[in-house]
Amino acid sequence: MKKYIFTEKKDTRSGFGDGLYEVAKNNTNIVALCADLAGSVKMSKFADEFPERFFQAGVAEANMVSMAAGLTIGGKIAFAGTFAAFASGRVYDQLRVSVAYSNKNVKIAASHSGISLGEDGASHQIMEDIALMRALPNMVVINPCDYNQTKAATIAAAKYYGPVYLRFGRPKVPNFTPVDQEFEIGKAVVMKEGTDVTIIATGHLVSRAIEATEKLEEKGISVELINIHTIKPLDEEAILKSVAKTRAVVTAEEHVMNGGLGDAVAQLLALNNPTPMEMVAMKNEFGESGTYEELFVKYGLEAVNVVEATEKVLKRK
Repeated sequence: MKKYIFTEKKDTRSGFGDGLYEVAKNNTNIVALCADLAGSVKMSKFADEFPERFFQAGVAEANMVSMAAGLTIGGKIAFAGTFAAFASGRVYDQLRVSVAYSNKNVKIAASHSGISLGEDGASHQIMEDIALMRALPNMVVINPCDYNQTKAATIAAAKYYGPVYLRFGRPKVPNFTPVDQEFEIGKAVVMKEGTDVTIIATGHLVSRAIEATEKLEEKGISVELINIHTIKPLDEEAILKSVAKTRAVVTAEEHVMNGGLGDAVAQLLALNNPTPMEMVAMKNEFGESGTYEELFVKYGLEAVNVVEATEKVLKRK
């Protein structure tokens, strides 16, 4: 397979911040709101350069989302940023009624998602946010894999009309996708073609899936590797085309099995082409405090887990 070079590590939240700043330079309708976490969510650059377009809502996330929805009535494109635990669970009623139901042009910037939030502990980690957002009509769900892709996704979200849940993280992770990539919402990226198994990964698990693919190729297993940055709408055509060839699937995500990428793919296959499948994801459980590397090992989100799941599903073909 093509060797993806992990030459640097950058946090995806910085990709969001830089993307927001870049797209806002040429579009004065873009506004940003934050719930007392501008530094953590990387909105400080925007706030310093465009203070008249930045609104600090304080520790009042529900009010922030309502403000964002109101601003869109006047033609603004509103980015509302906070930790993913607060951007989804705490404000679900406002997202459902004021944003999704009304189809407002609000972009939810959900930083510190998943378990890689690490040392902040279980109360601030969230592994079920994709499930919550997938269930909302009109809501687009994007989960990019590295700095470059997050920056491109942010720019694409600004140009898309309608609610978007943009999920990204805290830690520095491998940065390997093209700087000048064309990000198309709802379009999967086939990173490698293969014939034995389809591995579908999203977010921080894409780099783990790349490592797993290299190990599997050394064992003579031909892997088709797909980077799913948009979980809703799902690129059904790309997945079904791949599965028709490989007849075996593994999904990998930093989320609980319930309601995430794996569930979305399983539903698609059950309705169209039932196929042996394994999921690399957290069980229905909460996390705990620790470094993100330690937590990934404990909860089975490493490359070795993708390899094991692949070997298991191949026995079921």
